[in-house]
Amino acid sequence: MTRTFWGVVLLLALAPSAHAGLYYSGEPIAELPSQWRGFVLDHRALRTAAVPPSPTALPHPFRDNYREAVAKLTQAATQRPLTAEEAADLGALHLRVGAVDAALAVLRAAHRDHPDHFRAAANLGTAYQLRGDFDQAILALQSAVRLAPGKSKKAEELHLRLVRLRRNEPRDAQGLDDLFGIRFDAADKKVLPDAVALTQQLALWLPADGRLLWQLGELAYATGDARTAASILDGCVTEFAMGHPDLRRHRHEYRAAADALAKQDPLARPAHEQHQPVVTFRSPRPLVRRYDAAKLPAVRPDGLNPLPWPLLAETVVTETKPRFPAHLQKLDGLKIVLTGFMQPLGDEIDLGAFLLIEYPVGCWFCEVPEPNAMMFVEMPAGKTFRLTRNLVRIEGRLTLNSTDPENFLYTIRDAKVGPPD
Repeated sequence: MTRTFWGVVLLLALAPSAHAGLYYSGEPIAELPSQWRGFVLDHRALRTAAVPPSPTALPHPFRDNYREAVAKLTQAATQRPLTAEEAADLGALHLRVGAVDAALAVLRAAHRDHPDHFRAAANLGTAYQLRGDFDQAILALQSAVRLAPGKSKKAEELHLRLVRLRRNEPRDAQGLDDLFGIRFDAADKKVLPDAVALTQQLALWLPADGRLLWQLGELAYATGDARTAASILDGCVTEFAMGHPDLRRHRHEYRAAADALAKQDPLARPAHEQHQPVVTFRSPRPLVRRYDAAKLPAVRPDGLNPLPWPLLAETVVTETKPRFPAHLQKLDGLKIVLTGFMQPLGDEIDLGAFLLIEYPVGCWFCEVPEPNAMMFVEMPAGKTFRLTRNLVRIEGRLTLNSTDPENFLYTIRDAKVGPPD
């Protein structure tokens, strides 16, 4: 890792945040557009947060936090009037967990009592839209556009355009929304510079809207990323059960284009040039995760300590040296365990050392993780582990690096690699 690499991460950390139309103070949004891989992961998590969990479901990254926050604000409302900010938050939280009627009850009162409060008006417009009351949604969103600060105005205007388009179409319409005047079937598709960022914003606050996801797939293809476009349209069909003829036709075309790219001779061009997107991504993932280390078990000096990736993401990289969170500092030199995906450092198959990352990467040059999102793993002397694309479980002794900018932030030595539990 180079000093320049640390500097890039610092710039990302200091960049101003962008917000989508559903405003919750506990859900900061990174500068958009985010890398496609990270966006799809967070988008899916937001969508499933509103789905009641089954008894055997894995822990959800957001659902429990949303429900805890709802309970706290609901309890506070029984003791005193909520502030405009709190009411806007409670309405947004109800929407995140799928309680549209409860959100409307809170946000109507908030907008009535605080007519010039931007977040309450924006959240109310989203709630009316999800209820299917487009006329009331338009009235609320017109207020939101008028009240929006400069950095949020374009997103609010696009949201208003979306709702107006939906109001004027049949209830069972499934086609692509004309958000930007782009002819996706045209040979020369001209995409506005901020079209991807704005559409990502819309999709983040309306994650159950498959037509917005389709719009993102079309934008991915129009900006030169056939593989991402094919994957997104696959999701529209398999996860949203969408069957519009244009969607299915484009899905077939984009999958064929992606397969053709995969078959190209990698020696003809550097692999990263085949995947290099036209879009300039501003963040690896849209949702800025904040991790509560108090929920972790007490550190065991002589035992095995769990190390979650969100805790690693709490490391702050400055121009001089990184600042590790307190709980992570306590794990320095101790045995830890975590899961992730192997990323080789060269062309070998049997690896004595490799990088571990939270999620698999398609093209390393296009989607390189931040330094606080990858772990250098060293096997014991003379030991190797065969490269796999499956999730692996790593045990070993953690070492933190705060002095050498040419090396990785985290190293696991004498690692034991195996399948996850």
